[in-house]
Amino acid sequence: MITSTPLNRLVKWQALVLAFCAFFMLVLQSCHKKRSDMAQTIYKVNKNKAFNKVTPEGFTPVFQKVLAEKKSKLRNPALITSFYEKNEYDPVLILDHMQGEDLKTLASYLKSSGEHGLDPKMFRADEVNNLVNKFYSKNAIKTTEEAYQNMAELEVMLANSLIDYTNALQYGVISPRKIYARYYTTTLRPDSASMNKVFAIADMKKFLDSVQPKSPQYIAMQKALMSKTQVAGKTPEETERILKVNLERLRWKNKPADPKYVIVNIPDYRLDVMENGKSIMNMKVCVGEGRNIDRADNLMEYDESDKVDRPFSRETPQLNSMIYSVQVNPIWNIPASIASKEIMVKAAEDPYYLGNNNIDVYKGGKIVDDPETIDWASANKDDYAFKQRSGEGNALGKIKFLFKNNSAVYLHDTPAKLAFNKPMRAVSHGCVRVERPLDLAHALFGDGSKYQTIKTEMESSEDPKANDISLPKKMPVYLTYATCWLDETGTLQFRPDVYGLDIVLFAHLNKYLTA
Repeated sequence: MITSTPLNRLVKWQALVLAFCAFFMLVLQSCHKKRSDMAQTIYKVNKNKAFNKVTPEGFTPVFQKVLAEKKSKLRNPALITSFYEKNEYDPVLILDHMQGEDLKTLASYLKSSGEHGLDPKMFRADEVNNLVNKFYSKNAIKTTEEAYQNMAELEVMLANSLIDYTNALQYGVISPRKIYARYYTTTLRPDSASMNKVFAIADMKKFLDSVQPKSPQYIAMQKALMSKTQVAGKTPEETERILKVNLERLRWKNKPADPKYVIVNIPDYRLDVMENGKSIMNMKVCVGEGRNIDRADNLMEYDESDKVDRPFSRETPQLNSMIYSVQVNPIWNIPASIASKEIMVKAAEDPYYLGNNNIDVYKGGKIVDDPETIDWASANKDDYAFKQRSGEGNALGKIKFLFKNNSAVYLHDTPAKLAFNKPMRAVSHGCVRVERPLDLAHALFGDGSKYQTIKTEMESSEDPKANDISLPKKMPVYLTYATCWLDETGTLQFRPDVYGLDIVLFAHLNKYLTA
């Protein structure tokens, strides 16, 4: 048996260091050779004698000049410029991908971006294709100066288009937080680390295939787009635009990753409890009143001003959060906007309105004993706060489901059940009214003492008291907006753009054609 000694360990360490240094020098020599043999390497591929004399030293100043000239047309100029500065202005995309079909493959994918509802102009597809064809031609380029210019323009366009195309397919073209006034859903966007990965691609086709969205929802919409599907009551052009905006929504990285969650699709007026990718329960909901209920605005007629999102005050926001508790027999803390625009107006018209609706009035944090004596027609709205007591007629019904958000919205029961029979259910002040709240509570709590308490107290009519009950495990909730999707039967469903958010999104997508 050989015992390890300090000397043995030292020898092994020195050998390891020498091996690492040898490897590092080999890499450096390889890179240096790659640069010094630029002319020979390119000529073997395109057989164009104009490239016989190109050198890294001759290429660098031309590349720097082209980078500066193209800077204003690049979507990520700082990132692209920084990469080439740090890499001695090597045309890495050309040198790494000119053999085989990689560059032609990229040009082909860019030209086919219409399959995703995206205009190839977004990615300068024709410009890239022309530069690629010229690079591979045996006689299209006549001089070394032309060779440098072609290489420089091609390398810049490859970097720009490859990054843009990758970002678009993996994250979407548009950042929803930048265009929607009431969008609070966690949504990942590309960063410098993700974008710089394109410079280290080994196999272009394999990489481009890997970034293609592959969900059944996405593929179904793609097929509908390419087959020119037409929605009843919509023109072919408007149907195409509906599909395009909803394809863009599917590219956003804001989808639930949890095995179980609650999701509300605002235009569908529907809530689903999802588990392992399948709906285990669904019900009708009523959502906030929208600006486009009469459908006067549509994707056929819009102008530059439609890029600005102007939400109606009662629209339900898009958000994600965690349901952490419920309140059985809830107290309604009436929002100031509703109090001033509705409660005080009705109290001015009817002195018994507050008492008949179990609404307490507070001033300076203390309850007002006799609110009937107040002249509500001239009262200062900032002086008073209003709360509706638990019980029959409470606007929140028998239960509300609480989750943190900055819009003061939640899911809740309602005494106004007739609204669930209407096809258009954008009728609330912004919160989401649920059709079967006890069933939802059971889906969240399961069987057990907490659910039994909820059930008993909701069904009891005697002396209702507000009771907060926390969930054993918080449940993710998503309030979303989609006007087209694939249902459980494999059928594409379409719904009216009740908030006009399709119009805002499409206007921004169009903006990118001229950017």
